[in-house]
Amino acid sequence: MPTITPKAAVRHASPGGSNRGSARVKLLDAAVTVIREKGLSATSVDELCVAAGVTKGAFFHHFESKEVLAVAAAGHWSQTTGELFAGAPYHQPTDPVDRIFAYLDFREALVQGSAAEYSCLAGTMVQEAFDTSPPVREACAASILGHAATLEADFRQALVARHAGPEVDAAGLARHTQVVLQGAFVLGKATGDPQVVRDSIQHLRRYLQCVLGPDPAPPPPSPRT
Repeated sequence: MPTITPKAAVRHASPGGSNRGSARVKLLDAAVTVIREKGLSATSVDELCVAAGVTKGAFFHHFESKEVLAVAAAGHWSQTTGELFAGAPYHQPTDPVDRIFAYLDFREALVQGSAAEYSCLAGTMVQEAFDTSPPVREACAASILGHAATLEADFRQALVARHAGPEVDAAGLARHTQVVLQGAFVLGKATGDPQVVRDSIQHLRRYLQCVLGPDPAPPPPSPRT
């Protein structure tokens, strides 16, 4: 798998399209970078304007407040990274189990640089705002759970292919991947060691190998006539 840098991942697609140079998109791009570095509470409107290269008047022309910007930034993050994941190579294998493990490989390849570079904007914001800003909490939940939902079809097909029991459901497994990743990002920040994140992904791989079970046995050879 080719090396993928976190910054390239974030910039892989621009929701702004032809409006990429607009003040609004510049502010959203700045929010992705600065909030992941400093957190939502510690990021000021002035800092966002400086990072975006726009005036404070331009900020308030597009966003009524920092909270409104944060909600929009969660959607911007989802669209930008969503385009990255939609075009990622983990969709290529024909076996759904192989696609799931290729997804984990892809996530592990993104763990490079500092925690601010490889961690999730939505996860960063919701840790601070889950109780103080319902709009930000809901936008972050939509971002994280929306990405989890993109994995459900592969998990559903994998469970059928491996004859897993009814106690395991595809939606729950898809959400669990994000539980592990978001928790690993927190520990990566706490320790300053991205290897903690990679180790957690490997543990998740081993867990899913147990849940999904071994490859199905090949059919017996046809009797000779």
